[in-house]
Amino acid sequence: MSSKKLFKLKNDPQNPPCIKKKTKFISSDPREKMCFDFAERLLTSLSLLRQRQVFCDVEIKLGSKSFHAHRAVLSASSPYFHAMFTGDLCEKNQKCVELHGINPKIFEIILEFMYSGIVTVDKDNVEDLVVVADMFEIVEIITECTYFLIDQLHETNAVGIFLFARDHNILELKVSAVRFIEEHFPKVADEDEIYDLDVETFSHFLASEQLRIESESEVFSLAMKWINHDIANRKQYVFNVLQQVRLPLIAFSCLERAIVECPDTSLKVALKSVHKDILNQKGALVPLRVLPRQCAKKDIYVIGGSKRELNSVWDRGLEIDYVAIEKFDTFTRRWTKVPDMHVNRIVPGVAALNGYIYVVGGEEGSNILSSCERFDTVTKTWTEVASMLISRCEFGLCALDGYLYAIGGWVDTDISGSIERYDPKSDCWELIGELPEPRFSMGLVSYEGLIYMVGGCSMNQRNLHDFVSYNPATGEFKQLASMSIARFQMGVAVLNGCLYVVGGTHRQEVLNSVERYSFRTNKWQTVANMKHERSGPAVSALDGYLYVIGGAQNHSTPFYRAQCTISAVECYDPLKNSWADCPSLSETRAEAGAVVI
Repeated sequence: MSSKKLFKLKNDPQNPPCIKKKTKFISSDPREKMCFDFAERLLTSLSLLRQRQVFCDVEIKLGSKSFHAHRAVLSASSPYFHAMFTGDLCEKNQKCVELHGINPKIFEIILEFMYSGIVTVDKDNVEDLVVVADMFEIVEIITECTYFLIDQLHETNAVGIFLFARDHNILELKVSAVRFIEEHFPKVADEDEIYDLDVETFSHFLASEQLRIESESEVFSLAMKWINHDIANRKQYVFNVLQQVRLPLIAFSCLERAIVECPDTSLKVALKSVHKDILNQKGALVPLRVLPRQCAKKDIYVIGGSKRELNSVWDRGLEIDYVAIEKFDTFTRRWTKVPDMHVNRIVPGVAALNGYIYVVGGEEGSNILSSCERFDTVTKTWTEVASMLISRCEFGLCALDGYLYAIGGWVDTDISGSIERYDPKSDCWELIGELPEPRFSMGLVSYEGLIYMVGGCSMNQRNLHDFVSYNPATGEFKQLASMSIARFQMGVAVLNGCLYVVGGTHRQEVLNSVERYSFRTNKWQTVANMKHERSGPAVSALDGYLYVIGGAQNHSTPFYRAQCTISAVECYDPLKNSWADCPSLSETRAEAGAVVI
């Protein structure tokens, strides 16, 4: 009898083992997923354990109030508690830990956050929450409080929130508060909180390029109010504060009014010395060469000129009218009328000096003028000042180092090469030199202590393309690189370290071409053409853009060819090298001057 096998051999070919087939997968990549439901359930369970005091291994005592908690939860939520319970501090093994200087209600809010991830921030607890959360180094609560305070920023509390953010080193809140104060500066300045700023912080705000103001006189007004608020202790800072105010941009009448109204004798003496410093162009007490702030509202004033329009296509003549002064508001992007000058002027010289607009010479009818008048942008009034020694039109006028310079132009039936200078302190003009060659209808600008003259017409040449610098201090003329196209009746302005020459006339052709000169490299470069040809446009540089306003274009009828004025305005973006349309003038205009103030 054969023995019976008690088990089957593994390799028995007669009875193979049952083998399960392996499942096929389309990918071998593992899957990792955060289960937020589980995380929420875990926090809920931990919170219930704390409320029932199950497994709680520490008691936090705040005065007469106690809170039971788990060391692991506190340590995981806060670097402060982690250091306390894992380091060598005496609280490491204590069952009861006492904390001082913390409001129990605030700690309870933070403890609830540790066990739930939820925090309720309101106006009554936000400041205390920030302080305690900063102590415990709980970034999430600080962030929520920061966003809450940013949403609460208002003219009435912006300075207080800024000071709070600065004192507690909350950078994002501080930056937001500073930006709000700068963007709403006039309204913030009307609140009493502004007087809480120390001199260093106050001066820092006054120096900012980002102040969104209507005019620099608002900054000066606030500076005086801040000093007068505690005049006994703050008058010593008058020079520190006024150095941050761009006084050459405000009318002298503002400073003179402050002197008259000053209640303190020593402060009045200090203000008089500042007034004298500006008047004498010494620059020892306050800066003299200043530009408008980047975010300040800058108005473009278009002054003088005329409109020349055809009555009909069959008319052989032009209808010529003088035009009113217009102002372009950069905040509202609108043109508005400004009180007229005493005298109508075509091709006058226009410049800003000491916060005033000066309009000099020009032509009225067939008369070439020497008269000069000044516009106060605060009082909106015109005042006659001393006339030039020589009547001029189509000449160059610019302001430099506290003086006005009038150069060249048409004089009666001749071309002038004379240079005269106006001193606003003495209200008089004096002849100071002569051009190498008389010329008119050129472009003239001042830049970093020198006067630059480009193009125009001379007795021997109708279209000039040369470029010359003039140093009034030495009387020296220097020939620089010439333009690529000779032109006259063009517009000129300085933008970002470059002189832009816009449009004009070349022989009988009205141009839309534009070229710019780099003062740094002494080289010219052609940039994008304007959309319109323009002869005699008004040009201004403002907030990184070049504005070209009005001008004249050739217009032909079956019987007549003439230059007719246009109202179109366009601006050039140097970063994009492109032109864009802007709101047009209310009426056509050419041969006007433009000034930014």
